Amino acid sequence: MTFSKAASDEKAIATIRCLAADVVAKSNSGHPGAPMGMAPMAHTLFSRFMTVNPAHAKWINRDRFVLSNGHACALIYILNHLLGYKDLPMEQLKAFRQIDSKTPGHPETGHTEGIEVTTGPLGQGFANSVGLAIAQANLAATFNKDGFPLFTNSTYMFTGDGCLQEGISVRGRLARRTSSSASSPTDGTSRTSSDGDKDLEGLYKAIEAAKKVTDKPSIIRVKTTIGFGSKQQGLAATHGAPLKADDIEGVKAKPTRSGPSSSRPTATSTQGARRDRPPHRRQAPEGWEKALPTYKPADDAIASRKLSETVLGKLADAIPELLGGSADLTGSNLTRWGNAVDFQHPSTQLGDYSGKYIRYGVREHAMGAIMNGLDAYGMHIPTAGTFLNFVSYAIGAVRLSALSHHRVIWVATHDSIGLGEDGPTHQPIETAIALRAIPNLMFWRPADGNEVSGAYLVALQSKSTPSVLALTRQNLPQLEGSSIEKTSKGGYVLVENKDADITLVASGSEVALCNEAVAKLSDKGIKCRVVSIPCFSVFDAQPIDYRLSVLPSGKPILSVEAYSTLGWAKYSHAQHGINTFGASAPAKELFKKFKMTGDDVAAKAQHVVKVFEGQTLVSPVELEAKLLAY
Repeated sequence: MTFSKAASDEKAIATIRCLAADVVAKSNSGHPGAPMGMAPMAHTLFSRFMTVNPAHAKWINRDRFVLSNGHACALIYILNHLLGYKDLPMEQLKAFRQIDSKTPGHPETGHTEGIEVTTGPLGQGFANSVGLAIAQANLAATFNKDGFPLFTNSTYMFTGDGCLQEGISVRGRLARRTSSSASSPTDGTSRTSSDGDKDLEGLYKAIEAAKKVTDKPSIIRVKTTIGFGSKQQGLAATHGAPLKADDIEGVKAKPTRSGPSSSRPTATSTQGARRDRPPHRRQAPEGWEKALPTYKPADDAIASRKLSETVLGKLADAIPELLGGSADLTGSNLTRWGNAVDFQHPSTQLGDYSGKYIRYGVREHAMGAIMNGLDAYGMHIPTAGTFLNFVSYAIGAVRLSALSHHRVIWVATHDSIGLGEDGPTHQPIETAIALRAIPNLMFWRPADGNEVSGAYLVALQSKSTPSVLALTRQNLPQLEGSSIEKTSKGGYVLVENKDADITLVASGSEVALCNEAVAKLSDKGIKCRVVSIPCFSVFDAQPIDYRLSVLPSGKPILSVEAYSTLGWAKYSHAQHGINTFGASAPAKELFKKFKMTGDDVAAKAQHVVKVFEGQTLVSPVELEAKLLAY
């Protein structure tokens, strides 16, 4: 097709620029410069290429648009207002950056219709777009048949110099290796438009040429002028502050000025779109839970990373939406199931686009953001692995998973000093509390096989919450009293004793240590209860009566975990943990050095019983409930 200039082009571009200046000025906050500079490229893309249906914003084969430089969000709000998204009438543009509006200071998926991913932290959208493109390529390879092209959408992403300076953008260029066929801009074919301020035909031709490249992504370099039309165009002054009133009037006085009532830029016809199609909602096949393995105390002790591998192998066939991967640690994370096919360009002969396992390389941060994009597409449940301590590399993407309600699952192995000789650079101490502190994130630390299965059950059932599963390198015994059902409550009584002098509460590998301590304390005449809390946030969501049945008032409660003790005071009166960095040595020696053995736990428990002797204590759970009741 050839470019045909429309009479409304200049008015539409001017409308975008004027509205960008107005909405930022109205709120006295925001970034007018980027929307004004990007108006021509945005208008060209949305009026001639984007295939969307504002009446059904979740139509599955819609084109995806990602604004990686999310501070320019006035642009996408204006475009979606002009397209007719019901979330964005003029009143919402006037409420830009105000409380409870649909136009927050950076785009948030799930909050505003027509926003595909949450952006703002620079570079995140770049990697998100790679995930969206991989999702489309995988679905096309799986489901498209001759004459029946079900998944044909393109992914478009606007980025800027700030995004490209962030390391995640470099690391996010995974598509360079996988060569996804969608139009997500990464290292691939390059098209250059010399003038993004005025050359609509050049923009059109560059996009059209990129769409013809179907064996790899394309990047189009567009030179724009920040704050175009302003007296301060091209200057940093237009970046993050409203234009002055006289400057805005000058922008509106340009020959191509147009008010909000001008002709709307329109999306291309949604050819083949079912306009009555409801939003897509993923539902795992009925009965998939039956594939989860269960264990008995007589079963062998197994590392929880190995138990996770077994679960993934069972679920891969039961839940075809699973899309796995690892940050170059597949052999250590055990994230690849037996019959998995790698997602790779067919020419590599290492896999194909229908493959369900992604070799991310050493790219934890990009991996997390790509998983967010995979989930945002709407047809996959992404899982991926690394060492728990290296989830810290990805914390920006993990936080956006939680904010954006993405169901992504991190398989985080080598979860403590139990990893041994690699030492403190690899041993997480503060990582757990950092992740537990993130709202809408489930941090799981299962203690045995049933708890691993239970963690996966809840993680997969929680469609709007990401999960991190912290898993051991060392073997763990199968516990008497554990079950998938109990684990699904986030915390439960493993060993009950109505006459207990103390309750020991722990997670992960330390639950077994508490069991060891019970026998030793019994010899000293001290009776114990043992509680396992594999997930704080899931336990906190249970009714107060249940939580108090697990951690009742009366006798002291001692927490035991091979991490920082920070955070355990909400469940216990005393804490036993590690508040220093780890060390390099075999795991057994490290547990002795840091007083994480059954003998050490017993000694600490005996001391706690003595300190609180004769006192009737209020459970921290009961105290918190009372303090919140106002």
